[in-house]
Amino acid sequence: MADVQPLRALHYDLEVVGSLNAVCSPPYDVIDPEQRAVLAARSPHNVVGIDLPEPATPGGDPYARAAELLAGWREEGAIVRDPEPALWVLTQEYTGPDGARRTRSGFFARVGVTEYGPGRIRPHERTHPGPKEDRLRLTRATRTNLSPIFSLYEDASGAAWSALEPVTHTPPYGALEDEDGTVSRLWRVADPAAIDAVRTALEPAELLIADGHHRYETARVYADEIGGDGGHRHVLQYLVSLEDPGLTVFPTHRLVDGLNDDPSRQEALAATLREHFDIEPLDDVAELAPPEGDGPLQLGYIDAHLQRPFRLTLKDQAIADRALADFPEPYRRLDTAVLEALILTGPLGLSEDDISHLRGLGYSRNDAEALDLIRSGSFDVAFFLRATPVRQIREIAAAGVNMPPKSTFFTPKVPTGLLFNPLS
Repeated sequence: MADVQPLRALHYDLEVVGSLNAVCSPPYDVIDPEQRAVLAARSPHNVVGIDLPEPATPGGDPYARAAELLAGWREEGAIVRDPEPALWVLTQEYTGPDGARRTRSGFFARVGVTEYGPGRIRPHERTHPGPKEDRLRLTRATRTNLSPIFSLYEDASGAAWSALEPVTHTPPYGALEDEDGTVSRLWRVADPAAIDAVRTALEPAELLIADGHHRYETARVYADEIGGDGGHRHVLQYLVSLEDPGLTVFPTHRLVDGLNDDPSRQEALAATLREHFDIEPLDDVAELAPPEGDGPLQLGYIDAHLQRPFRLTLKDQAIADRALADFPEPYRRLDTAVLEALILTGPLGLSEDDISHLRGLGYSRNDAEALDLIRSGSFDVAFFLRATPVRQIREIAAAGVNMPPKSTFFTPKVPTGLLFNPLS
């Protein structure tokens, strides 16, 4: 059972800081140093100062600096705490990579931290070790959830959203528009009847983490470190219904380097592709992204040497079934899993540790970017994938296995800085 509760949130006082645009940022893991500098210049209260901290002096402790800044912002009133618990509604109007304009709707709550398992909360991807240690140190220092976990819940009746949707017809607490044209609007819902309706609707729900696995695993470690009961036993989450019409998933393409200096790997890759795939030349690089749909695995393929686009189609599902014989049936039909088993860890020789630490492997969520990385010689080979349907994500999570990293790309990202959840 999902323990979904309203929270006494920390949030910016817009009369002090000016606007959400000035103080919010993308999630920490998509910000490079140049963008961090741009965000920090927008406001002395921009959230990157605490969510992606830098030491006050060379060689200093960045996490201590984050805690110092957060305490200072609270003392001067730039960040305030709600007097009573509430849920917070967030809608995001966005344009997806496919060019379509949609609106995704959900809400913020604090959710009880438990072990993964049926009826509680499930992951859907393997995680990298580095970010978990970073987020744990930051949580210890600030004793606050600075950015939310994005999770999905099933609510076929729509009862939870029906209780919250009326607030979206009133002026929002705040709004922001990012560089991609995504417009995020935030409302506070303190009505006890609406909160009770949401909690009742989600009581039997199992939550599926869409984005923020590292943060959830950090929350579990932190809760056990502190021990006992208290605010640290809950974590900030943004919850979206699996039935929400604005919920979309897009693919993350795979890129590999280190082949041009190793003819044996080139030959092994070519032999594997001929053995397991039907290979079809394409007329245009615009066709590299395979069409959506069920059926056998299809990949777009291009390398830096020939720079000619191809479509690869798995000759027989039995090939994937044999390669992934130890996994449940839904996983054996997952494009990223089949690619990993037949190619990445096969002829290309990448280990799971290589994949976890991005040694010889890169990702791109944009067709044009992936193509540019091949044409520039930054990578030697690119595999263009289809999106993983939400239905398949649910089936694999229910089977108790995790997908390879970056198997899904939920867009848009949830901005950091809308709300914070104090843990003490």
